[in-house]
Amino acid sequence: MLTDEDGKFLLKVARNAIKKFVNGERTDKPDEYPEALNAELGVFCTLNKKGKLRGCIGIPYPVMPLIKAVISSACSACEDPRFKKLSKNELGDIKIEVSVLTEPKLIEVEKPDDYLKKIEPKKHGLILQYGPYSGLFLPQVWEEIHDTEEFLDNLCIKAGMTPGMWKERDIKIYSFEAQIFEEE
Repeated sequence: MLTDEDGKFLLKVARNAIKKFVNGERTDKPDEYPEALNAELGVFCTLNKKGKLRGCIGIPYPVMPLIKAVISSACSACEDPRFKKLSKNELGDIKIEVSVLTEPKLIEVEKPDDYLKKIEPKKHGLILQYGPYSGLFLPQVWEEIHDTEEFLDNLCIKAGMTPGMWKERDIKIYSFEAQIFEEE
């Protein structure tokens, strides 16, 4: 678990990376930062503008130090393909949220309906994989979708599949948790 101070630091790093990115400047990790941010952890950076999603991109698996993953995710969130590229004049209107992830763990079930018992709403984020298809929902999505079956159906849609495909035998579903830090 990171401290609140670590989270505030990550938010500043993300804000600085975003500012530099939209101004076409190079972003490097700071010279000094808390040692805890060297841990390899997954992370997502979410941009909200006036209470609406403006971008959300991340690195779900622990493949690099958190400090670098936050910078990468923050810059990538500026170019979330669902939206136009973030502009300089939007910088004052965005609020940043950084979600630091636990390592995704495969949910093992005997039959697909068992997922409904093993997934904990409001706690688990999910990654669904089926062949070349993949989708991810952060735990925050439970605020919008409260029913587990509906959550899974919408995750299938996000992955480019039809609702209900989570019941296929070859589906793999991974769960993770997130420690969430957000600007005030």
